[in-house]
Amino acid sequence: MAFNNTFRSAAKLLSSSGPSLSKSAPVGRGFHSTGVKRMGGGHGHDEPYYMHAKHMYNLDRMKHQGLKMSLAVFTAFSIGVAVPVYAVIFQQKKTASG
Repeated sequence: MAFNNTFRSAAKLLSSSGPSLSKSAPVGRGFHSTGVKRMGGGHGHDEPYYMHAKHMYNLDRMKHQGLKMSLAVFTAFSIGVAVPVYAVIFQQKKTASG
């Protein structure tokens, strides 16, 4: 008898809270995204946002071009040599200790 009363009260509770559960979330909600923000109205390189576009790659007008380019090439070459050498030494140490 107690089980029957418990079952009835649980059924009443579910039936009374059923519509409120389904109405808890608004009907029109869903996933959405915002539009892509552009830098101005043009093609992504308008003057106030991207002023240096006209003269960005004028390497012949660069001050101390020889020094800067030599340092850039030397740095890139050094990284290209040092990283694989370090990787080989690290792997050999790891294999020898294990």
